Amino acid sequence: YDGINWWITVGIEYEDSVTVPSNDGIGIDLGIKDLAICSDGNKYKNINKTKKVKKLEKQKRRLQRSISRSYENNKQGKEYCKTKNVIKKEKLLLILNHRLTNIRHDHLHHITSEIVKREPSFICIEDLNVKGMMKNRHLSKAVQQQGFYEFRRQMEYKSEWNNIQVIIADRFFPSSKLCSCCGKIKKDLKLSERIYKCECGNVVDRDLQAALNLKKYGEDVLKRSVA
Repeated sequence: YDGINWWITVGIEYEDSVTVPSNDGIGIDLGIKDLAICSDGNKYKNINKTKKVKKLEKQKRRLQRSISRSYENNKQGKEYCKTKNVIKKEKLLLILNHRLTNIRHDHLHHITSEIVKREPSFICIEDLNVKGMMKNRHLSKAVQQQGFYEFRRQMEYKSEWNNIQVIIADRFFPSSKLCSCCGKIKKDLKLSERIYKCECGNVVDRDLQAALNLKKYGEDVLKRSVA
């Protein structure tokens, strides 16, 4: 029971997949501007920037302020009194939170399923330091809403079902700062610089370049494992 609905989980046994995909591997860069950018050129939007989610977030903020005012108006001494009106508003807030969570999870499921259906031989993603990213007060809310851990969790179990190897790149791998053409690292690359420009003449979107570098990272890992 989650406060609104009752849920039941059912487990079903089925035969393991024996097909091993042989298509090109995919590198995936996760971000705030777009949720996921793949090395094959596919880009998946940030659902939190859509009008629908923004409207629901606005309703949520108004409802939270309304609940807060109700508590203050019904305060008795040092204690807060929870009236029937407050209980009603809190239930509406719970329903709104569930709706936002379901929209975000549904978006993640659509993306991860679509990537797996392309049957790549491997998928390479970064080991993001989400805890460190959350310390940035300007980005913490956006990072939390993106659900990077949930994306990785879904990608790992869906890939396992389809015999696709998931490679996790080292946390300190400079995927965005590394030139995909000459291999030079641009140490002074700022977060505001969305286009990567290298001395070798390489000009590319920084997120796409990160995805290309992750794909190469995955290929190198596989070569070393074979050797």
